[in-house]
Amino acid sequence: MSTVILNRVKASDLELKDKVVAINRVVKTTKGGRAFSFSALVVVGDGNGIVGHGLGKAKEVQEAITKGIEDAKKNLIKVPISKGTIPHDQWSKEGAAKVMIKPATPGTGVIAGGSMRAVLEAAGYTDVLSKSLGSANPHNVIKATFKALATLREPVSIAKTRHIGLKKVFNG
Repeated sequence: MSTVILNRVKASDLELKDKVVAINRVVKTTKGGRAFSFSALVVVGDGNGIVGHGLGKAKEVQEAITKGIEDAKKNLIKVPISKGTIPHDQWSKEGAAKVMIKPATPGTGVIAGGSMRAVLEAAGYTDVLSKSLGSANPHNVIKATFKALATLREPVSIAKTRHIGLKKVFNG
């Protein structure tokens, strides 16, 4: 399995907006009756290329959401945005969830479903085409989307790595 190098960011001085993606109620049957607990899957982002996701578990919904936000702030990454879209096509897989993300022309909007939409909007993308294939499990879809976004590379960094001009990156 290949390792993904994440561009981690500190959450201390960022203005982050949060979005609850999924809330799950879990019931544990004990001899004293049923014990309910909740888990919340949360995405946070500044709308300018920084995004994170987290999972919070607690006996109360609001407490689970708060824990999820705190966990998401620990998992922030910086993603490249060029003219409101991604620099290039990207595929990724996590478990049985597969995601495909493509750049789009200005005015297209965020074409994405459920969990992917939350991540892409929190990151600050305004125009992107995407498709979620395989499993619709929000945990795996979000992880696959993060993996795809974390492996995106900007043309400038590719040119520096290859020691070639920026025009040569686009023309082959």
